[in-house]
Amino acid sequence: MDVLRRALQEDAGVTLDAAALAIACIEYPGLDPAHYLGVLDQMALELARRLGPSPGGPLFLDVTNDYLFRELGFRGNQTDYDDPRNSCLNEVLDRKLGLPITLSVVYIEVARRLGQPVAGIGLPGHFVVRFDNGEFSSYVDPFHEGKLLTESDCLTLAGEITGTDVSNEPSALAPVGVRYILVRMLNNLRAAYFRRKEFAKASAVLDLLVEQFPANAEYYKARGVARLKLREFGAARSDFTTYLKHSPEAEDRAEVTRQLQAIHRWLGRLN
Repeated sequence: MDVLRRALQEDAGVTLDAAALAIACIEYPGLDPAHYLGVLDQMALELARRLGPSPGGPLFLDVTNDYLFRELGFRGNQTDYDDPRNSCLNEVLDRKLGLPITLSVVYIEVARRLGQPVAGIGLPGHFVVRFDNGEFSSYVDPFHEGKLLTESDCLTLAGEITGTDVSNEPSALAPVGVRYILVRMLNNLRAAYFRRKEFAKASAVLDLLVEQFPANAEYYKARGVARLKLREFGAARSDFTTYLKHSPEAEDRAEVTRQLQAIHRWLGRLN
């Protein structure tokens, strides 16, 4: 996990693809990142052959979208969105299925190898990429097979997904960096593990999030829930106590306090 930790600490020497593959190691401890970095290398080489020297923005998007989505078949997993494999870059490269953010990572990293200016855009409830070389700009939705979008399209889509008006949120269209992408990927994976009751893996993800965001009360509470499900009562008590310390006015304070009292009773029986 050293690669991931370095990336989360904004070490410019760690690339997004390498860090994303480190996240996948939570699900696949024996994963060989070098193989999948090579897959991305080969995809970029094939695109370079098709694009030729100095392609303009429209040509780059047209050829890239044709190759990734129509020929290779990358697409959003709309039938099993919560499958943890959708958050693992190795599985996305193998299955050609993923979440908006992991499909965007593929797009960003192939473009990076070709020196093309593609950045991630963390819309509320969705994730797309933007090509912008100063002369030509367009948004691309990798989850929907490379559909080209305008700024208005992006805001409308985000509003439909979240059920809120995001048209007055200029930050919604701001490019995001590697750290932001990795944290969002970790939160997606955490949610997938909770839904599938894979609490040990959820706890492992939360260990990383707590390490990076020690003042975030919600991460302690979530890890406390996971640890409680794992019957790690002492660790759960510590997390719930820290949650209340960081969030003394929490709306669920009474509920968490009752949980702490129950844990105290359970620990008393064990002793």
